[in-house]
Amino acid sequence: MLTRISYLAAAAVIGLACAFTNHTDTPKVITRSASIQKQPSQDVLVKRGQYLVTIMGCADCHAPKKMTPQGPAPDMDRFLSGYNSAEPLGSFDKNLVKSGQWVIFNGQNTAFAGPWGVSFAANLTPDATGIGSWSLAQFKKAMRQGKFKGLDNTRPLLPPMPWPGYASMTDDDLQAVFSYLKSLKPVANAVPAAIPPAP
Repeated sequence: MLTRISYLAAAAVIGLACAFTNHTDTPKVITRSASIQKQPSQDVLVKRGQYLVTIMGCADCHAPKKMTPQGPAPDMDRFLSGYNSAEPLGSFDKNLVKSGQWVIFNGQNTAFAGPWGVSFAANLTPDATGIGSWSLAQFKKAMRQGKFKGLDNTRPLLPPMPWPGYASMTDDDLQAVFSYLKSLKPVANAVPAAIPPAP
């Protein structure tokens, strides 16, 4: 009986010694922290961007429309190319807009008249007349600070562009939207400059 207790005591002492020994000579395996995530693939970014552009309603203003049996729908041949510069603006009652009581949208929903003057939906395709030369930094500045073409010392983005609602988007979401826009078919369409309000 004494021998059995001696063996158990010895085993316990050895177990404790092993538990409290610092194994400095054992190599450590360093794994990537769970908080550091792998950069998503371009395909994943583009798909996420397409989803965001759809739910944000970008095509409501930035896509010319064509009539379908279900009513006006984005013209997919000119998708997100902004106000169609080949079409005349058309006339409207400037006194009505000057009053500040009304805002007028053209039939394509790509040109807008109000107390700020007339603004035109921008070409968001990767053509040189659109965002072809833009950097991600420019895109972020436009979306977060409302800067025309994402450049310092430029005019503010004009109504109805709802950039203040997008200003708090995450970097990841802005990168996804930008990646999607850069993946679109380029459409050559130089949107006219904004027209200041009449005196």
